[in-house]
Amino acid sequence: MVNFPDNLQHIISQEYPRFTDTEYLRRRETFEQKMTAREVSHVLVRGFLRIGTAIPYFTGWQTTHDAVALMTPGEELLLFVNHYNHLPMAQMMARLTDVRWGGVSAVDSALTELKARGGSSSRVGVLGNFTANQHSKLIAGTGRIIDMNGDFTQQRLIKSEEEHNWMQIGAVLSDAGIGAIPEKLILEMNEYELADAVERSFIRHGAVSQTHYFMINNMQNPKYCVPRQFLSNRKIKKGDIISTELSAQYWGYAGQILRTFTVGADATPLFTDLHDVAMAAFDAICKIMKPGTRPEEIIHAANIIEDSGFTIWDDLVHGFGGGYLPPVVGSKSRNIFPYPDMELQEGMYIVVQPNVITTNNTAGVQTGEMMRITAAGCEPVHKYPRGMERIDFD
Repeated sequence: MVNFPDNLQHIISQEYPRFTDTEYLRRRETFEQKMTAREVSHVLVRGFLRIGTAIPYFTGWQTTHDAVALMTPGEELLLFVNHYNHLPMAQMMARLTDVRWGGVSAVDSALTELKARGGSSSRVGVLGNFTANQHSKLIAGTGRIIDMNGDFTQQRLIKSEEEHNWMQIGAVLSDAGIGAIPEKLILEMNEYELADAVERSFIRHGAVSQTHYFMINNMQNPKYCVPRQFLSNRKIKKGDIISTELSAQYWGYAGQILRTFTVGADATPLFTDLHDVAMAAFDAICKIMKPGTRPEEIIHAANIIEDSGFTIWDDLVHGFGGGYLPPVVGSKSRNIFPYPDMELQEGMYIVVQPNVITTNNTAGVQTGEMMRITAAGCEPVHKYPRGMERIDFD
């Protein structure tokens, strides 16, 4: 049973949860300041088949199919949507927005309106993904195209006070998903069935599954080291170990929690060592995370992984909340990307997830969770107990 704190009840009790008009205005005004800094007069924003977070962020509409918004300072936000039968719900859900049918092409309709607003010779920002054909139309219909995806990412790094509540809902429902594993798991259940039990724990509360990756190994004969993105019909047996990365998403806002369970047996010495190192790395990282912390400091804090003779496969940490956000950081032995030149800031959410593995890539564990950066350091958002858990059966 999920129990939501009192401060969240006003959100989950709505028929369709929405942010306040004040919050939507804040978002648009903040982005308009970025437009001014880039000398951009208009911005075209595209979302498609629930891909991309900008349309729901600025309007509240979840982009069931094609959706293109035209943002012009001083003008009402205009949103074109396809399909036609999706128009009534988009008009109901979008806030402070003129919602129209996109016709044959939402992009073409938006470009027609852009021309009417005098934007065909202006510097026009683009946000979201556009096809090659649409990109050609943008070039022909504007003075110059300015990519503002990076500006949007920077805006999403710091959460508003309203967003903190929605992040908390995502964490509560992700905890419910993790709790369903020891509660619902039975021997000979396959991964599909386990995923079904996980999703049932939060779908009833309005969430959808963003991620539930499983890594299920026999502890005596492990085969792989990182959770897999697709489920299989492998049956779960006594002596297995399950590591999972799980995110339940509530209207665009998700928690992220990572845990490891043993099935009807204690962890073997190898998996005990792996998990002990993962927990030590998690604690060391969280100890130093605060406003001003740099990615290289996070990497250094996790040196216990390599010092213990292990490495990682998955990212060590990453930003979260409205996308997979910076900083995305590996460890000393797995830094496949240059770390970004940035500092942590108050209001960020960082997932700390040391996926400690053997150097031959045959065994691994996963643990960690999403943390909120505060003025004093960092604080957990999730409530599910930490540590490796043994699942027993009557």
